[in-house]
Amino acid sequence: MHESTELVCGALGVGVSSFYERKKRQKQLLLKRRLLRARVKRLFDKSRQSAGARTISTMLREEGVIAGRFKVTRLMQEQELVSRQPGKHAYKNACVERPDIPNLLDRQFDVDGPNQAWCGDITYVWAGGAWRYTAVVIDLFRRRVIGWSMSNRPDADLAVRALEMAYEQRGKPENVMFHSDQGSQYAARKFRQRLWRYRMTQSMSRRGNCWDNSPMERVFRSLKSEWIPSTGYHSLNEAKRDVGYYLMNYYNWERPHQFNNGLSPAKAEELAKTVSGFC
Repeated sequence: MHESTELVCGALGVGVSSFYERKKRQKQLLLKRRLLRARVKRLFDKSRQSAGARTISTMLREEGVIAGRFKVTRLMQEQELVSRQPGKHAYKNACVERPDIPNLLDRQFDVDGPNQAWCGDITYVWAGGAWRYTAVVIDLFRRRVIGWSMSNRPDADLAVRALEMAYEQRGKPENVMFHSDQGSQYAARKFRQRLWRYRMTQSMSRRGNCWDNSPMERVFRSLKSEWIPSTGYHSLNEAKRDVGYYLMNYYNWERPHQFNNGLSPAKAEELAKTVSGFC
């Protein structure tokens, strides 16, 4: 075999050592490509088949691996990995503001620091053969989830528990603006009294206008399209474990967010604290 290789290399005017060096490099490149394919598959599965090439490219960069979107696209195609993302949501048009709780936020979603403006909302999840309800609170600064709660009833207690978690997690800040839609949970006396106790200012969207609370719509859209099984959960406890992991771990720490230029909310917040010295 070695002699035949020497004859072929001699006929082509190629050194034998160069031939073996090139062959070695090809094997190394093939191995690197296989490893990268495996990384892409791992991140795709970790996102529950929701991440596209752009998102996976960003997640790879977070791991110190440089792979462009088009290269990731090819690697996904080779493995027949197709992102499952829904179409655009059809929002309703604006209606009327609630006079006693005005829309103070007025879509000013870009804030200068943490604990200036929070948003809250409630969505539903199928678990244990019935609808369960999840309340979530995010900090608008880097869109980080800071509080959540789940129960059988979409009442004021549900909204209060999510607010309590956020308040404790963030070190009991004062002078925070809390924005929500006009759901009865947020207009209830119990919830408004809790805001007063925490020295927070309340803001509400215009009735029927989801764009006024679009950051929360983004969180719920990601949760339902990327994470929750299409058939729901077997029990409320299973739903709590899985949704809690998504919100506080995967969404906050791993999932790239377009608002943060590809950084996850928690990492973007940590970076901002380092650069600007936020508390």
